[in-house]
Formats: sequence, C-alpha cells, structure tokens
Amino acid sequence: MNGYEALIATLALSMGTAWASGINLYAVMLVLGIGSATDNIQLPAELAVLENPLVIGAAGLMYAIEFFADKVPGVDSAWDSLHTFVRIPAGAMLAAGAVGDVTPALEIAAGILGGSIAATSHAAKAGTRLMINTSPEPVTNWSASIGEDVLVIAGLWTALNHPILFLILFVIFIGLAIWLLPKLWTLLKGMLRRIGQFFGAAKSNHTAIEQASATQPETNKPGK
Repeated sequence: MNGYEALIATLALSMGTAWASGINLYAVMLVLGIGSATDNIQLPAELAVLENPLVIGAAGLMYAIEFFADKVPGVDSAWDSLHTFVRIPAGAMLAAGAVGDVTPALEIAAGILGGSIAATSHAAKAGTRLMINTSPEPVTNWSASIGEDVLVIAGLWTALNHPILFLILFVIFIGLAIWLLPKLWTLLKGMLRRIGQFFGAAKSNHTAIEQASATQPETNKPGK
C-alpha cells in the first residue's frame, strides 16, 4: 500500500468510526474488536485495546441492552438523550486513535473532526427517532433500529474494504445532514410547542374548574 492509499484508508477508518459511533457506538466497538481479535481487521496500535476480551464483553453487553431499548417508543429517545454524553466523546476518541501514530496536532484535529461527525450522525438519528415516535405503532421503531444496525455494519465494512467509495458516500451524508438537520429542528420545535400548548391548555382547564368549584355558593354544594 503506497502513501496515498494509506492516507485514504486512514481517513476512511477515522471518519467511518466517528460517523458510526454517533449511531450505534457499541456495534462499532464489537465489529472492530472482534474483527481485530480474529485478525480480519488490521487496526492501528492505538485501537488495539478494542480486541481485549473485557472490552468486547462490555461492548457486547451494552449492545444487547441497546438492542432492546432502541426498539421501544419513547425509551429509544431517552436512551439517545443519555448517550449524547457517550457517543460524541467516544466518536472523537475512536477517530483520533484511528489515525495511528501521528503528531499530537494531527491527533487532536482528528478528534475534533471525529467528535463533530459523531455529533452530526447522533443528532440525525435522535431527531429522526423523535419524529418516528409521534406514530403510536412500534413497527417503525423496530424497522429504524434494525436498519441503523445494518447501516453501521455496512458502513464500517465499506470504510475498511472500499475506502474511496465510503468517502464519497460520507460526503453525500454530510450534504444531506446539512440539508436535513435544520428541517428536523424546525419540526421538533413545532412538535414540542404543540405538546407545551396541550399541557398548558390542560392545566388552564384544570385551574378554571378548581376556581369555579371554589366560588360555588355553599348552598349549592353537596350536603348543604
């Protein structure tokens, strides 16, 4: 592998791990850890810790928990909210480790870029799930969850085996995210505003009933 090919492969692995971590971090850790432990994936020394049996076991346990939590309407969004503080920094760390033994400046730059990519894919997933949860049936949640797992595995496989193709698809994803996220945010604000108005109206009606009851003449009250 010449210098150009090595650079493309490193860039694809770095961006691929960051992007996939924003969607399903534990699937990423399992794929990379098991692949490296079985010598099917050659990882930089900085990511060799992923093949440790303890790391694989912990990732497997958390993936199993997420597998079920991610398919329950409402629970999936709560899980995504909690993992805002997990997926993004983990994506930054994996992206920095994927560039291998480089200068501290390049490693920090890769971490910053990786964290931004993980935040973008995480926001796209979490926002889409919130919109899906407006539907009462669970089928769309199951379909979205399974589709995300397949997307993560397929994306990592592409990044490892066809880095140029992955980078092309990655650029398309960034373009779609730039177009989609503002629209998702607008829809989410509208949905949250309607929810707030609903609870505000319900509270006002409850207050009005209590006030009417309090001002009712004593002679009209039961037992008088």
